[in-house]
Amino acid sequence: MLTFTSHGGAGTVTGSRHLLTHGDTRVLVDCGLFQGLKNLRELNWRPLPVAPPTIDAVVLTHAHLDHSGYLPRLVRDGFAGKVHLTPATGDVAALILRDSAFLQEREAEFANRKGFSKHHPALPLYASGDAERAIAAFAPAPLHRTVALPGGATLTFRRAGHMLGAATARIDIGGRTVVFSGDLGRYGDTVMHDPEPVPDADAVVIESTYGDRRHAPADPVEALGAVIERTVQRGGTVVIPAFAVGRAQSLIHHLWQLRQAGRLRNVPVYLDSPMAGSATLLLHRYDDEHRLDRRDYEAACAAVTYVRDVGESTALSANRYPKVIISASGMATGGRVLHHIAAFAPDHRNTLLFSGFQAAGTRGRKLLDGAREVRLHGRWVPVAAEVAELPMLSAHADSDELMRWLSGFRRPPRQVFIVHGEPAASEALRERIGRELGWPATVPLQGQTFVL
Repeated sequence: MLTFTSHGGAGTVTGSRHLLTHGDTRVLVDCGLFQGLKNLRELNWRPLPVAPPTIDAVVLTHAHLDHSGYLPRLVRDGFAGKVHLTPATGDVAALILRDSAFLQEREAEFANRKGFSKHHPALPLYASGDAERAIAAFAPAPLHRTVALPGGATLTFRRAGHMLGAATARIDIGGRTVVFSGDLGRYGDTVMHDPEPVPDADAVVIESTYGDRRHAPADPVEALGAVIERTVQRGGTVVIPAFAVGRAQSLIHHLWQLRQAGRLRNVPVYLDSPMAGSATLLLHRYDDEHRLDRRDYEAACAAVTYVRDVGESTALSANRYPKVIISASGMATGGRVLHHIAAFAPDHRNTLLFSGFQAAGTRGRKLLDGAREVRLHGRWVPVAAEVAELPMLSAHADSDELMRWLSGFRRPPRQVFIVHGEPAASEALRERIGRELGWPATVPLQGQTFVL
């Protein structure tokens, strides 16, 4: 008997962890951190419902923290198998997991030193050594090549768009074919290739981040330029929380396009994220994984000032001249961007600009919902700055694009499971799949098991 259970990423856009069980074989697809609401974050500290030593393999669709960030804890708790991923995802995930462990260690130390944690002492979820052990378990698998998994199962990756290395995962196990979308990217994106169609499956597990909405058709470059120009005209700074891998590089390219068009020539752009700087180099290593011309991208990168150390970052927060700061994390859940928000949020001349999905409970969502103060490092910071959103810059497929990918199947799957979305988005996509395709679709609850 083959079963499917979501131990994360069900009813929320974070913490994706989906388990396939066939006999004694267990394959976990994605292994992410919960983010946002406190009751979700606390799940990171609870034991996984399935004992990590009994998991035979992990399949990673892409490297973002909400899909990969629990791996070091899984290893720490006894997982000893391989982590199957694309080569580009392996390189990006190594950056992300090392950074995640470093930030957790640093934030625990900072909380202990400042005394604002209710835990005594505050501890990191995992340490740098755990991240290194997780990275050592990586088993890169090329796109379009079928590779073996434990228990006689097989795995085939195809491009998903979304970010460097992102893939959909076809797993053949127990006489069934199960396809996981991971996070799907945009069609016609200027940076990433389109998501590739998958011809057939018995069951499909699809994300629903934007399952209830369509991205605005507006030109993202024009919209970005308009926000920056009006902020600079009033003497302000634009702070853009952005995922260090993917969105940061796309923003750099869009800003370069604006400069090429004769705009923003005198507006300095800073990338304050060592990880984002390292990720930028990976675009050169994986030229075939994106659409950008190398000469154009090198020119775009040359127009950005890279902020490496903490001292430079602190000085940047103190600098009141108009500028653009791109800094991680994308949902303002941690990282250097928090110090920039603390410095620039109180001034009405500045703008906090969000370019990707903001999960419920994150600082990004609270700011977009109109919060006039935000808690940062144990203190409340007033928010007088403009708070703007450009959802058309998102790397996630919208509802139409999710349906377009599903329409690529040559025959209807027997079952569709809708995950990685907030309840309203997942339910809207379920209804649309039933109405337009006539396929049976289900929105799983966390911990609910289905027989495939």
